[in-house]
Amino acid sequence: MSDITDRPMRIVSLDFCSDQYVLKLVDRDRILGVSPDAKKQFSYMRDTADGIASIKPIAEDVILKKPDLVVRSYGGGPNAAHFFEQAGIPVLNVGWANDLDGVKRVISEMSAGLGESEKGNQIIAQMDDRLNAIQSSSGDVTALYMTPTGVTSGAGSLVHEMLLAAGLTNFQDLPGWRSLPLERLAYEQPDIIAAAFFESKTNHKDAWSAMRHPVAKEQMIEQPTVMLQGAWTACGSWFLLDAIEALASAKYESITPDDN
Repeated sequence: MSDITDRPMRIVSLDFCSDQYVLKLVDRDRILGVSPDAKKQFSYMRDTADGIASIKPIAEDVILKKPDLVVRSYGGGPNAAHFFEQAGIPVLNVGWANDLDGVKRVISEMSAGLGESEKGNQIIAQMDDRLNAIQSSSGDVTALYMTPTGVTSGAGSLVHEMLLAAGLTNFQDLPGWRSLPLERLAYEQPDIIAAAFFESKTNHKDAWSAMRHPVAKEQMIEQPTVMLQGAWTACGSWFLLDAIEALASAKYESITPDDN
C-alpha cells in the first residue's frame, strides 16, 4: 500500500471483500462507491450498502470519481494496484489470512489504512471475547465442511481453523481444498455437517460436482447439519465468528444427553 498521510475522505471499494471493511469501518459520507457485489447475498455488510453508489471496477469509471483511496482485494484485475498508483491514487490492498491471528492482523492493517484504527481494535477485542466464550477444546466430535460444488477443506485454510476454534475435529484429514472424500464417506461419517453456500442462487453444483453423488447427498439427510450462511465464510474476517459460534453450539448439542 502507498503511504497515506491524511485520513482518506473519498474512498472507492472495488470488490465485495474490500466492501466489507469499508462498510464496517468508514462513515457513509466518506464512501464514494462500493462494488456491485456489495448488496449481494454473499456480502455480510449488504444491508449497510443500501443507498451507497455502486461503481464497476473499471479504471476509467473509478478515476472519474476522483478518489483519494482505492480499496481492493481482487477487484480491477491483477494490475489494478499498479495502475491506480501510477495515476497518483493510493491503493489499500486487503491482506491474506489463513488463520484467526491472520484475520486479526488484516483487520488491524485495514483499519489503520482507512484511518479507523480504534474501530479495528474494538472489532478485534470483540472477536477475542467471543472466542473466549466458546468451549473450544478439541474432542471426538468431527465435522465435514460441504459446499454445493462438492468442495471441502482440510488443514491450511480458514475453514479448518474455524472448525478447530469451535472445538471440532475436521473430518477431512488431507490438507488444502479438495473434492468431498466420497469413498471414505461410503463407510465412515462425520458427526456434524458444516454446510456453506447452500442458500446461494449462483453457487450451484454442476454436472461434475461430487455433491451429485448419493453418498454426498445422504450426509445432509442423515447427519446433524449446520447451515452456514455464505456471507459468514465467503471473505473471512470478523464475521467468521458467526459461523464458529453456530458450529460450537451444534457441537454442544451433539454431546449433551437428550433428557427426553
